Amino acid sequence: MATLSAVLATTHHPFFYKATELTPPEEQMPQAAEWKSKVEAYRETLTAAEPELLVMVGSDHFHQFFYDNYPTFLIGKQARYDATFYNEIREFGMPTYELEGHEELSGFMFQGLLDRGFDFSVSSELKIDHSIICPIITTRPDGDLPIVPIYTNIFAPPLPSPKRFYDLGRAIREIIDEFPSDKRVAAIGSGHLSLELGGPRMFEEHGPDPEWDVQAIEWLANGDIESILENVTWESMSTSGNATPGFLDLILMLGIAGPEKAAYVDDLDLYHTREMYMTWYPDGDPRKAEHRKEAAA
Repeated sequence: MATLSAVLATTHHPFFYKATELTPPEEQMPQAAEWKSKVEAYRETLTAAEPELLVMVGSDHFHQFFYDNYPTFLIGKQARYDATFYNEIREFGMPTYELEGHEELSGFMFQGLLDRGFDFSVSSELKIDHSIICPIITTRPDGDLPIVPIYTNIFAPPLPSPKRFYDLGRAIREIIDEFPSDKRVAAIGSGHLSLELGGPRMFEEHGPDPEWDVQAIEWLANGDIESILENVTWESMSTSGNATPGFLDLILMLGIAGPEKAAYVDDLDLYHTREMYMTWYPDGDPRKAEHRKEAAA
């Protein structure tokens, strides 16, 4: 059976590459060096897990899906995925990618989700946007591993409940564990903490609700799904920022990891948002000496 070697939950900031790589050092924002350093440290948490393929969770930013026909949950099943979109290149300076797909796991995942009561859409013409490419840039910039992309609706209400996202994560975990392969799989998902897009609280000194951000990170880091389900609703997220329902994808990643404490937690308070980087190791922390001894035995 496959081994789930790491689960990563992160925010996705489309300006990271432009701010740290494309902007001359003398013109960079004051936090650019710290931001880059934190991302490089986070990247090592994935590298240490030695993944061979990636299950990637993200959401389409109205590039392919719109209010008239936005799938609640969708999985890609194709040999190759193109990325990114023109506006992301124009506005954020994001690089293009062509990522290899893993059709076998996509098909196995699709059937397994249907069997567990999750009526997914499936696409053989999916193009990837920055919700997946940002984590590729930050955690696997060579883009050298096959991916299985899963898209969720975090933008076009009505949305599924936080519990539905968590339960979906648990189902994905079961399916990865049952996948008949000796591959090491990592799951990487990106979403938001409090965030305002196009609203009156956009581009302020901090995110729209810094206190909510700190609490949300604590819930995730402690695996405290009970507090999340007790306190997080569409209304509470929307009050903290019109794009804060992106937190649902981070709940999904906790579902894949299980209600466990994270092995790695970091964050960075930027202007207009707080970045978060979190990793769980379901198969044991490969950075610890005792784990390395067990693996060598």
